[in-house]
Amino acid sequence: MHISRDASFNFNCGSFNFMAKLPFRVARPLLHALNPERAHGATLWALRHGLAGVRAAVDDPILATRVWSLDFSNPIGLAAGFDKDAEVMDAMLALGFGFVEAGTVTPEPQPGNPKPRLFRLDKDGGVINRFGFNSKGLAAFVVQLKKRRERGTARGIVGANVGKNRDVADAAGDYVKGIAAVCGLADYLVCNLSSPNTPGLRDLQGRAQIEEVIGRVLDARRAACVDGDRVPPLLVKVGPDLDASEVRDIAEVALAAKIDGLIVGNTTLDRPPTLSSHHAHEGGGLSGLPLLAKANACLAEMYRCVGGRLPLIGCGGVAGGAHAYAKIRAGASLVQLYSALVYHGPELIVSIKRELAERLRADGFKSVAEAVGADTR
Repeated sequence: MHISRDASFNFNCGSFNFMAKLPFRVARPLLHALNPERAHGATLWALRHGLAGVRAAVDDPILATRVWSLDFSNPIGLAAGFDKDAEVMDAMLALGFGFVEAGTVTPEPQPGNPKPRLFRLDKDGGVINRFGFNSKGLAAFVVQLKKRRERGTARGIVGANVGKNRDVADAAGDYVKGIAAVCGLADYLVCNLSSPNTPGLRDLQGRAQIEEVIGRVLDARRAACVDGDRVPPLLVKVGPDLDASEVRDIAEVALAAKIDGLIVGNTTLDRPPTLSSHHAHEGGGLSGLPLLAKANACLAEMYRCVGGRLPLIGCGGVAGGAHAYAKIRAGASLVQLYSALVYHGPELIVSIKRELAERLRADGFKSVAEAVGADTR
């Protein structure tokens, strides 16, 4: 697929922004003037109404990979956070992603943190958000997943990412509700334990806490899957701000509990001294290019700790094919991105896949799976 600079897309102003019927070069300055979150809402509206108008070409065969008995046409996925309420999954798959993760969804609707809560770091290729799990709630999320199956458009791989409501004391109970509700409606399931924008959430990454959450959600998954149903893989999403002992604890718990995978990582609370953008010191989680080195270091350490026995999804800082390839060589079986679309638009998906295929062949690999962990093994 080739998308010209005149394609009717713009991915800017803090999200995956779309301006229908305007060339890319014209829409971009217009959307720069919009509030970032409002621009994101306009994007979702356009995608919901079928205004994308682009379909991806067939992927290069070298990019095909099989994880959790699921066949991915390519390993590049859309991270959670873009499609919080599962409204545009198929539109995003049509742009060329190998898989799409919807959410994070909370059991009950909640507005999230006060606005403004989304900031572009133009000079740094980064984004800061402090959304705080704004969500329409599980009921609306489930309706969207069911509609997708009923209308027969469920042809790509979709994950469902669940979280907890802000003021709930029984955190594990909220994850149980989420997993039970989406278990039969998604290809894989994720418990998000690592957003920095919900007070106390990252405390769930401690050994005792994560053991409780994993144990209870595994029971919920078991109860929700009736005889004959495919049991969807269960993953936990952890952050990049873990020290070596915390990484080791999570790896040991994950392996002992026999969950199916980990996503490494989420946004970071750190602020690298190299940041130079106006909003660099806003509160919230930092994502995008400034996160790449930190996220990759955590990913490599997690891969060493699990010893290749647990598939990992690498997330954080991917803005090109070289970044995706580095995550795979560090130990990721699959890769996710989101923030880079803010700056590079829909062409990014195509260019990442092309460059990734070129690098795999140049290094003598015949598949993505062969390259996983090459720098860490």
